[in-house]
Parts: sequence; structure tokens; C-alpha cells
Amino acid sequence: MFAEHFAQALTPLNIVFALFGVAAGTIIGSIPGLTATMAVAVLVPLTFTLDPASALILLGAIYTGAIYGGAYSAILLNTPGTPSAIATTFDGYPMAKRGDGDLAVTISCLASVVGGLVGAAFLLTLSPPLSEVALAFGPVEYFWLAIFGLSLISALSAGALAKGLMGAALGLLLSCIGVAEISADVRLTFGSQTMIGGIEVVSALIGLYCIPVLIDLVATPDRHLKVETEARGFRLAEALRLVWREKVNLIRSSVIGTVVGILPGAGGSVAGLVSYSEARRTAKPGQEYGKGEPGGIMATESANNATVGGGFIPTLVLGIPGTPPDAVILGALLVQGIRTGPQLFEAQGSIVYTFIAGLFLATALMLPVGLLIGRYAYKTIVTLPKALLVPSVAFMTIIGSYAIRNSVSDVMIMIVLGTLGWVLSRAGIAASPIVLGIILGPIAEQGFVQAWTIGSATGDLWGMFFGRPISLGIIAFTLVSLFYPLMKGRFARWRMRHAD
Repeated sequence: MFAEHFAQALTPLNIVFALFGVAAGTIIGSIPGLTATMAVAVLVPLTFTLDPASALILLGAIYTGAIYGGAYSAILLNTPGTPSAIATTFDGYPMAKRGDGDLAVTISCLASVVGGLVGAAFLLTLSPPLSEVALAFGPVEYFWLAIFGLSLISALSAGALAKGLMGAALGLLLSCIGVAEISADVRLTFGSQTMIGGIEVVSALIGLYCIPVLIDLVATPDRHLKVETEARGFRLAEALRLVWREKVNLIRSSVIGTVVGILPGAGGSVAGLVSYSEARRTAKPGQEYGKGEPGGIMATESANNATVGGGFIPTLVLGIPGTPPDAVILGALLVQGIRTGPQLFEAQGSIVYTFIAGLFLATALMLPVGLLIGRYAYKTIVTLPKALLVPSVAFMTIIGSYAIRNSVSDVMIMIVLGTLGWVLSRAGIAASPIVLGIILGPIAEQGFVQAWTIGSATGDLWGMFFGRPISLGIIAFTLVSLFYPLMKGRFARWRMRHAD
């Protein structure tokens, strides 16, 4: 049955659409500030005159390519092209600095393909039951999920937990600026009209990650990245060996990405950070996450690409978009006359199954397309003189920040936050905990206020926060994530003492 739909997806026209979508999405996603949502939104008018299955295949390919494209600038410029590639910078840039940027790009491509295929497999086989899981998540579960994400600070701040907590607190404070989502109170604007709109996440992300890199590039005479004297190609065999060594990490991260993708509002950035935290928590002795460990790239890239398939599950089955690009694609579905909902797989199964087959096709095409574009991007960025690289990247950051809301204020906030990030990095406070606070702050606040309101109305606040099974499960994972490194260290010392 599915083979028939797969054959429909493999028509020459659909293959061309998938190739174009993956290439266009990858290029757009690699530019800091131009998110996957923007890539899909910009290109969605192209689909209005196509038949529904081909239109969906094109949009799915753009989305898949854009999520992967974010890894390029994360690895080569230490600036995530899309928010979902934040955790890719942790190990990708250190690998590029030591001359393994080509290997890091190939690893990210392989991990993205695996994650995308796992997400699409879940979409094909388990859509209805997984959608019920998403529906079981209420405000309090989102609150605890955000707290679980914040527990990643202990992993991101190895050896400097106090500074990590200070960074996260600053991020949470920044996330409070502007109009509160629930109460509509205006907070921390100090009377400035510029601040009423709050801190836009992507602008903050570009500023905190990109501006310090640009300042360092201007301030130091060294080259941006090490130039190889001899071409080493894609280093595919070496990358495949590393991927096989990290197969458990890869599959676990793909499943985490799918599950997080199902949850409306969570998205690829949360999936990447949670997967990175789990990969680091379960690291073997000798694996140094944060210093160029390939497992960190695999965890992030497999997870954020798995959110593509995961996000389509509630979008198609319930009509609730799992991620922002899904919301744009949902609009395109309505234009095509496709009504999402529980009856979709029966009423218009042919279109849906052809689309899922197209998602498999686009993900598979990402391997050759991604490797080729990645090789070209790596060669260009490594050999580009600083006099061209710095103004080019600076121009892209300004365009990316402005394009989010067509606002000059976002550009100004991006520059101020970037300068602040550079100063704080001199004091040992990294950008990652600050970004974590900015991303997870609104999710935690909204979930907490809604859960508190419901708990107060029902007269059972304790039961609201601590009496729901899913919440208790997330709390347990949070405690394990926080205390596992401490317990692991004590257990290792105990074993050494008894071995003596």
C-alpha cells in the first residue's frame, strides 16, 4: 500500500521539487537569522498552483533542508543559522577551530538524515497514539518541561556552575522584558517604546553568538579557521565510523527530537538542548563535550531534524501545529483544500501518504545535497580573507535580525546584547545559559501562571503541580539530570577507593 504512494512521490517532477526544496532550504537556513519558518513562509506562494501532494513535498523538503542548513554557520562561524542549531555550536565550532570543520559538517549531515528518517518513520506508523500523548500535555507539563531544559545549565557550565546560573538568571530576566503574555502587564521597559516588543529570540541569539565572534575576529590577527594544506574531501568513511560508534546516542536523540517535536510550541531548539544534555550526561570516560566531541553534534542535529516528522503528527492528525514552520504549512494545506483532523488519513489518505513518502525522499536527498553544499560552504568560509568575511557576516546578522519583524529596534537590541555577551564572556559567563534562559523563560512563565490559575480555581495547587503522572516523570528526569554528574563523580571515587 505504502509502496504505491512511494511510487507516486518518485515521479520526476516530485524529485525535482524535493531537490529544489532541500537545496533552497539548506541555503536559507545557513544564513543567521533566516529561520526555517521564514524559509517555508517565503517559498509557500510557489506551491499554490501545484497539486496538493507535490506542494506538500516541496514544503516538507524546504523545512527539512532549512533545519539542517542551520548547522553550517553554527560549525563554521559559531553562530547558529537557526535557533534549533544552538547546541551544534558547543562542539561544532571547537572541531572547526582545530581543523576538523569538514568532518563536523559531514557528521551533521549524516545525523540530520538519521534524525529526519526516524521522525518520518514515527509520523508514518504512530501518528494517532503519539498525538494523544501531545494532548495529555497541559500548562503544568510545559512548565516542568522548561524547568527540565533549564537543568541543562549544570551540563553547560561544567566547572563554573555559579557563572552558568548567573547567565541563566540574566536570560530569564531578559525574557521578562515587554508585555506579559498572560496578564498583559508591561515590564522592565523603563518607559522605552523600543523595549515594549520585548527581546526577540532570534535577534538575541544572533547577537549573543555572532557579535562576540566578529569582535574577536577584528581584534586578533589570527585566521578565523585553520586552512588545510591538502584537500581531505568529505571524510565520509571517518564520519560513518564515528556515527556507528555513537549509534545509541543517535537513536536516543532522534526519539527525543520526535517526542519534543510533537509538543506544540517546544520546537527544535528545545529538542536539541535536551538531547545534548542527555548525550553529555551519558558520556563515556574520555569524551569531552563542549571541546569538540562529535557526539554533541550528532545529538543536536539528529534531534532537531526529527522534530520535522514529529511536528507533522499533531499538525496532520489534530490540526495543531507542532512547530512554527508547521503553522505556515498548515495554512498552505487549507489553501489546497485539505482539512486536517482525525479523519484526514481516511478521507485524503492518498495525499497524506504520498507526502510522507516525499518526506522520506527529501531526507534521503539531503545526504548528497547537504554534503555538496557543506563542502562548498566550508571551503569558502575557510579561505575567505577576514576583510571580506567580517563585513559579510555583519551584513547577514543585520539583515537576519531586521527580517524577523522588520524592526530596526531588533537590530539595535542585537548589537547591544552582542556587545554585552562579549563583555560577559571576558568574565567567564558563556552565552549558552543566557540563551537558554531567554528561550525557556516564556514557556516556563506561561505554563506556571496558567497552572497556578487552574490550581487556585480548583483549590488543589499541590495536586496541580505534583499530582499528575507526566509531571512527576519530568520532575524525576530533572532531578536525575541535575544530580547525575555529582553522583557519577562520587561513585567513580568510591570505586577507586575500593579498587585500591
